[in-house]
Amino acid sequence: MGGGSVSSQGEDSCSDVDFSILSSNSPIRDNMSMKVENDTVNGENGLAQVETGERNIGPSSFDLEVNNRRKERIYREILQNYDGRRIRCNTLKEEREKILSYRPGLWTENLGGSKLSDYDVPKTTCLLFIGPRGSGKSSLINRISQVFDVDKYAPARAQVSCNSSTGDGTYFLQEYMIPRDSTSICLYDTRCLSGNPNDDDRILYQWMTEGVCHGELVLRRTDDQSLKKLLKKRACKTGCFFRKRMKVNFVIYVVNGLSVLKSLENTGTLETGYTDMVASTFNCPYLPFKDDKPVLVVTHGDLLSLPDRARVCAYLVELLGIPPAQIFDIPECDDHVTEFTVIEMLNYTLGHADRNYPPKIRTMDKVHKASLSLYLILLILGLGIAIALACNKFRRHGHLDAFGWKTIASGSKHKVPGSQPKIEWHKIRHIW
Repeated sequence: MGGGSVSSQGEDSCSDVDFSILSSNSPIRDNMSMKVENDTVNGENGLAQVETGERNIGPSSFDLEVNNRRKERIYREILQNYDGRRIRCNTLKEEREKILSYRPGLWTENLGGSKLSDYDVPKTTCLLFIGPRGSGKSSLINRISQVFDVDKYAPARAQVSCNSSTGDGTYFLQEYMIPRDSTSICLYDTRCLSGNPNDDDRILYQWMTEGVCHGELVLRRTDDQSLKKLLKKRACKTGCFFRKRMKVNFVIYVVNGLSVLKSLENTGTLETGYTDMVASTFNCPYLPFKDDKPVLVVTHGDLLSLPDRARVCAYLVELLGIPPAQIFDIPECDDHVTEFTVIEMLNYTLGHADRNYPPKIRTMDKVHKASLSLYLILLILGLGIAIALACNKFRRHGHLDAFGWKTIASGSKHKVPGSQPKIEWHKIRHIW
């Protein structure tokens, strides 16, 4: 069951495995548990105890055993999920029609007395795909598209790099409607995460707050100048300046299962760095919607045996703190179980997107804000008119002082004919 093990099954039969046998012979204890010296296991309660003549349970051995049991429970639950999908895939047609009939807000729950009209429901539900280099985001989008394409021989929509280490990857945001002629579901393919926290956080923040736009160039601060110059030339040919930005409604995080398994079986910096980056970016504070973290999809499972795929999923569940129901293993396999897993993943994602739509701004709030803005505009306009009239009067009539002299705008004075000086009698009363 090493990291380089390759399933001997054909690509069209990735799921032809007896799951019940696998779940009864769990390798999780052999690979992930540790034995405590001179410890035995109590047959009645399964807790480790030290053979000292007394039934004392050391805190370290207790925690270790509880941790091992939790890991084994997660592993078995994941295997049961594989088995459950194999059984439920006979409803593939009905579940597929459910996605095809989806409209944004269709699965929104009326909680707290609210109605669908109380939410800001978009015309299109936008699902953002993110992940490290070589995680298989573009291949996954092609796989999803093929599930709903009427023409099974239609060409792939997303550009895929055969060699992730030398390929260009996705530098421009790409929008794909599912199905092709629909406006209900939109998948956004993105440039891979770099592993640099400053770059990744800045880009993720921009996508989650400002939205995404088809054809938009994604540049990093760490990109070399020659690459930036080349990409900007490409961007000039397409241009997305007048295209509408789309708000992200939920996030799908894609990881390479083979890379995760290498991290499990190696302790080198390069291998462990992959899972460290996954944990860091997955828990980025901009990605969740309320308490809902992104959906996790594991790819490249067709290159691994089923036990190794289950080990990878169990490890990611603990690493990222998500339930097993939130992780979906979607290999490059053309079979009913894979198609059903794709549809189940979309069901989960769209359902959580529908329940996290922001509340709509009330009409009275809009009217109040508009009235206040209009009042301030009229006030400023009135003050401006008053000042302009005063200045104009000064220019035309000047200022008449107490002795009948008129001061004009140029500053010169002249006597106004017929004007009588204004005498302030209270100031000269001492004369008489």
